[in-house]
Amino acid sequence: MSFLGNISNKLGDIDFFSPYIVVLITLFYVILAAVGYQYHIRNLQWPGTVTYLFILWGVLFYIFGLVLPQLINRNNRYVLSRSNLKRNLSWFGKLKFLLDERVLIVLVVLALILQGVNLILLGGIPLLSGYLKFKATTDLWRISYIIFLPALNLLIAKYPRKWYYILFVIGLILFAVNGYRTTTIAILLSVLITTYYVMRLKSKYVLLFIGLTAVIFIILGYVAVKSIQWQTWVLNPLELVFYRAGFTMMVLDKITHLPGFTGGELFYQALTGGHPRVTVGQVYLPEFYQPGKGPTTSITSTIFGPAISDFGALGLAIQMFLLGIILRLMHNAQKILKGALTALYAIMLAHTLIWVETGPTDSMVWFFYVLGIIGLLIAFKLFLRDVEESNVEKK
Repeated sequence: MSFLGNISNKLGDIDFFSPYIVVLITLFYVILAAVGYQYHIRNLQWPGTVTYLFILWGVLFYIFGLVLPQLINRNNRYVLSRSNLKRNLSWFGKLKFLLDERVLIVLVVLALILQGVNLILLGGIPLLSGYLKFKATTDLWRISYIIFLPALNLLIAKYPRKWYYILFVIGLILFAVNGYRTTTIAILLSVLITTYYVMRLKSKYVLLFIGLTAVIFIILGYVAVKSIQWQTWVLNPLELVFYRAGFTMMVLDKITHLPGFTGGELFYQALTGGHPRVTVGQVYLPEFYQPGKGPTTSITSTIFGPAISDFGALGLAIQMFLLGIILRLMHNAQKILKGALTALYAIMLAHTLIWVETGPTDSMVWFFYVLGIIGLLIAFKLFLRDVEESNVEKK
């Protein structure tokens, strides 16, 4: 067997989208920032040691969250398996109407129509205008995204027909022209993850799709910043990637020197539809907040920043531990139950990967996490019932 063949076989044994990928992407992001610091792009300066210690602290608690369910499972005589779940654990029956193929198609089309109407009402393409982009996050946009993302992934996970990918491409374009990288990349990543588990994609296709996602990310980011009328950028697309990573890490550095300063305000705003990223800019980078010179600046601070800003090291530890344990449980459950849980896991993991840069400050994403947790609770309840029935049978 050839050398390339051996590599391909080894890659085929890897679960590309296990929750550990969050650790890998975090490391990759730190490396991107390091390149920006090394070449002092736009006078970027290295963050202090305490920043890297906070990152290590958060990653360790995330890994602890991933490992804990496995340790508990080894010491428990009831092992979650495909055999005992098949009898009793089809939680789709609870939501049969919403998971019907025709209903999902209607929801996807409805979301596309709402997003199209939103763009028409804006009177232009937000991707090409900083002012329109600032106005583009309307209630229509939020509703359409909350409907589109789960409905599309559920459709692909439960009824994997090729023509549904046409709806995916149409939605991708409509949300991309809205100007926000987060929603565009979340659509791309979640569909990739769902497809990966449903169709068991070969590693070469996964790597190709990841490369395509990276290219789209770079292009969208470059076009978006060039269209902001009140800012001037002279960086090329690659320099911009390194600079944005370095700048975001610089914001994190400022936060780590004032842990707990915002006292829960960012978390409160994230849950109530506020603007926590704007608050980060106003608090930690007041020099970028200039009333009368364009809309207020939105500042990202990595997945660690908001928790440190609100609650310090303890808040970061709790956040990362909970993210780890929830993603681990979702990953385990979706491998057994597939279908809807695969779709929900894909959505949650995709947004968590995006959070590595932006931070968990989006109320919409917390809504997706709530959906996933509800799915887990239903599955766990039915599993306990299955165990109880098994014990009765043994007696």
